[in-house]
Amino acid sequence: MTPLRVGVVGCGIIAARYVKDAPAFDGWRPVACADLDAACADAFADEHGLRRLDVDELIAAPDVDLVLNLTPPKAHAPLVRAALEAGKHVYTEKPLAAAVTEARGLVAEANSRGLRLGCAPDTFLGAAYVTGRRLLDEGAIGQPLGAAATMLVGGPDGWHPNAEMFYRAGGGPLLDIAPYYLTALVSLLGPVASVAGFAETPTPTRTLGAGPRAGETIVVDVPTHTATVLRLASGALATLTVSFEATGQYLSGLVVHGSTGSLVLPDANAFGGDVVLRAGRDERAVPYEAEAAQETRGLGIEDLARALAERRPHRASAELALHVLEVAEAAVQAAAGREVIDVPLIGTPS
Repeated sequence: MTPLRVGVVGCGIIAARYVKDAPAFDGWRPVACADLDAACADAFADEHGLRRLDVDELIAAPDVDLVLNLTPPKAHAPLVRAALEAGKHVYTEKPLAAAVTEARGLVAEANSRGLRLGCAPDTFLGAAYVTGRRLLDEGAIGQPLGAAATMLVGGPDGWHPNAEMFYRAGGGPLLDIAPYYLTALVSLLGPVASVAGFAETPTPTRTLGAGPRAGETIVVDVPTHTATVLRLASGALATLTVSFEATGQYLSGLVVHGSTGSLVLPDANAFGGDVVLRAGRDERAVPYEAEAAQETRGLGIEDLARALAERRPHRASAELALHVLEVAEAAVQAAAGREVIDVPLIGTPS
């Protein structure tokens, strides 16, 4: 398989992770980078041995097969659309777009052009969650009845130099960290049918704690602590609690409950971790084999590249990401209106 030549747009913190881990994969390799901040792009190109281009140049470059979009959420839709219009495949960080209407347009555009559009997260492709899905398919916990997913952290203002993007439209815990757990839930139990919940903003302003703007105060525009109830198409019920309000903490968990036992899965925001089956008072860890080097960011791009070569659907798909975004947006609407919101039954993974 000839590796896809990847152009990286957005040279921030997460870009370094993708590029440094790229040698673990056979299906793609970074060749160029771009950022609106020219100095940032220059430094990134020098550090990683990439060709430095302007954004428009990278999108148009004939030796770039796929654009890896790592820009802030508000920039996702216009940049992804521009790349698709230039005939490029695209893999983007979550969310697919800042709003569902934009995301639907991107899915339609990619499909009409016969191009691949993938979207993070890809942690559900790791061996731990593949093992969890196999156990559910084998009936290891009987009939799945529901799940409980939780991630509470202190928010990115303490460590990210441009943290305001996480507190604007397209941000907040429901669009930044919930996608890890929503994607995992959908991959394990199928699509979400309806949503209800509550959302609050206990801390309406934040102070940046890192970078040259440290000490600057920003206003929060989105809910920062949410509790959501999900009814899945299968009839299972799940709860999801995500928060940027747990200062100095990192609390993460996902448990699937069944008629004869429970399946405890590791942090959906990472690769690896223990997979545990519980039945009554008995508990046992389930061993699994993992491709250690490939259990990292970029696995979704690798699957896309292989799927393209094998002419099959890729698993971290735009349709899945759209469904997750629809669920997250519905959770915001349900909390604001104190109502139950139905979600279109699309986006199930292959």
